[in-house]
Amino acid sequence: MSTFNLPDLGEGLQEAEIVEWYVKEGNEVMVDQPLLAVETAKAIVDVPSPENGVIKKLFAAAGDIPKVGDVLVEFTVDMKQETPHDSGTVVGEMETDKGVVTEAAAKVGKASKGSGGIKATPAVRALAHKHNVDLSVVTPTGADGVITAADIERAAKALSDAGPLESLRGVRRAMAHIMTQAHEEVADVTIVDDADINAWAKGTDATLRLIRAIGVGCKTEPSLNAWYDSQEMGRRLLDYVDVCVAVDTKDGLFVPVLRDVTNRDADELRAALNQIKSDIKDRSIPPEEMRGYTITLSNFGTFGGRYADPIVVPPTVAILGAGRMRDEVVAIDGQAVVHRIMPLSLTVDHRAVTGGEATRFLMAVINDLAKAE
Repeated sequence: MSTFNLPDLGEGLQEAEIVEWYVKEGNEVMVDQPLLAVETAKAIVDVPSPENGVIKKLFAAAGDIPKVGDVLVEFTVDMKQETPHDSGTVVGEMETDKGVVTEAAAKVGKASKGSGGIKATPAVRALAHKHNVDLSVVTPTGADGVITAADIERAAKALSDAGPLESLRGVRRAMAHIMTQAHEEVADVTIVDDADINAWAKGTDATLRLIRAIGVGCKTEPSLNAWYDSQEMGRRLLDYVDVCVAVDTKDGLFVPVLRDVTNRDADELRAALNQIKSDIKDRSIPPEEMRGYTITLSNFGTFGGRYADPIVVPPTVAILGAGRMRDEVVAIDGQAVVHRIMPLSLTVDHRAVTGGEATRFLMAVINDLAKAE
């Protein structure tokens, strides 16, 4: 017998959702034959068989979310194979029930501080477990910040009135993981300013102009086109500019990459953007086309909003956000005139980028956007 565990699919996450099994128990399979489809951080990918053999047992079903290292398949191995299969180490997870009251705690009967400094008696913790209430979301009303039984009942009613919990899956689940990691790790700082784009001809492609301006900014300040290594406390300045263009969909946020933007003309970049949108719509974009970007563009102004506080996703160190363009009265040579304005928000990882570098980058972007062509 041999087992096959969910491998690390390279998305930086520790789990994946099973979309579909291509095989059933009892099926004979060959090496590299697709076994199942899983949804990773941003795409649906097939997982191939590591060996020849017969499927003895499937350990998960469509809709399940196994972790990397969990057993997926047990094989009856084809003995004709010359090399034995190494199933790898199964990464286990010890489950704990935070709501269970130990015998010792029950005897004490006093409010104890749990994880995060939460104060509640064993009886109240048991009540929270009964109602499936997370103590961290309960507002305490007892003396010295102690959570009471009434607090639990009130929280349980509020959760009941709010309706059932909708588990995040697929792209939204991946987004939640990535954003949590970014929030915990990055020392972010955001600066905002406006670009005067009144010189633009009617019908100018705003996205392409922003991508070009990012390339100019990276040439002016290479520090923003970099990857930061938090373990080694070092950075890698990159010679090429691969721009991640955040794309909003009903399923969540996709992050396709436009490669080497400074060495491609506008027509080629527009064609690549159109292809990306089509691939995302069809959910056929290859995972490798959403990895390895060096800086990010979020053109949220196509929906609304003026300024924002965009989130930098490691290992990159910068993201430029463009808000909704508007007409605004500005002073030109002492005269009040109406010009077209684009608001910009630049967030950088202050561990790797200084305030001066960020400001110079932003001014280079603004100056390039101000040009007629």
